[in-house]
Amino acid sequence: MIIRDATAKDTDKIAEIWNHNIRHTVNTFTTAEKTPVGLAQDIAKRQEEGKGFLVADDSGQTVGFATYFQFRGGPGYAYTAEHSVMLDVAAQGRGAGRALMTALEDHARGAGMHSLIAGVAGENTDGVRFHAALGYETIATLPQVGRKFDRWMDLILMQKLLESVR
Repeated sequence: MIIRDATAKDTDKIAEIWNHNIRHTVNTFTTAEKTPVGLAQDIAKRQEEGKGFLVADDSGQTVGFATYFQFRGGPGYAYTAEHSVMLDVAAQGRGAGRALMTALEDHARGAGMHSLIAGVAGENTDGVRFHAALGYETIATLPQVGRKFDRWMDLILMQKLLESVR
């Protein structure tokens, strides 16, 4: 398995992975599905901004992705980023998530990021464990800030401080 920069050729599979999570999981609170065209624009924008949008490639097949973006608007937050990481169901438990996050953190450090934030649904105990195993610490729980599947959900914020170059 290799981790590489995402390209427009990956957008169909990224959309498939993301939309599966949108439809069937609490891994994201959004209900707005992704399109290959929109993802190609997102990839280009992130890369233009110097932000990472990476994919896990297993024998030529995209099996997951990870990306980061500024945590909040404004120059005071320029060195803090939030990330998303998602895998194809068949790739889970095989190290792709860890490999993606290691590469994403390296990219973020190289881009001068000081802190990465994970926003994890309170119900997503696997996501909390995954991030904790990577050194993320729970810094806050925001009760009932998300709504999906006709119920209110908590958001757990987890943070990892990076040794940025700045």
